[in-house]
Amino acid sequence: MHNKKFAPMRVKPLNGWLLRGSLLLALSAGLSGYVQATDAVTPIKPAPAPQGELSPQANYVLRCLGCHRPDGAGSPAGGIPDFNHYVASFAETERGREYLMHVPGVVGASLSDNEIAEVMNYIMQRWGGTSLRANFQPFSAEEVARLRQTDVGDVVKYRRIVVAELQAMGLPVADYPWP
Repeated sequence: MHNKKFAPMRVKPLNGWLLRGSLLLALSAGLSGYVQATDAVTPIKPAPAPQGELSPQANYVLRCLGCHRPDGAGSPAGGIPDFNHYVASFAETERGREYLMHVPGVVGASLSDNEIAEVMNYIMQRWGGTSLRANFQPFSAEEVARLRQTDVGDVVKYRRIVVAELQAMGLPVADYPWP
């Protein structure tokens, strides 16, 4: 006998709710651990996002966190470099800044130049650590637009050139397993 009273319940998908909840959880986890990179660096206060744009933290969660994780540690074994105490080294040279505008996550992010600048500045402040110097120059929308126009060719080969330059300057650079 089948009793309708105890028929299995059908569960409705909660995709929208889960996505919003996950975003809020990731944002709160990321922001709760925020500490200033060094005492000598003045934190960059992001400008209010123009109408229709998300905050730099939200854009990081939506566009970067999948590879670089909530803690910025990346996945060195998977070819995703660690941000912690390394990423700001790339902001020290024109080539390094140019490289950052051509990594796959930036190229495919579908963000405005302003949003990319704000996310880059957030990443530098959040994970630059000891690699973030007191004279750090924040990214601007104009600089992002200019750097994105440059053809760097093979981004992996270009990274090798940039890393050699940074290491020659004595700057820390994360391990990168790709040949």
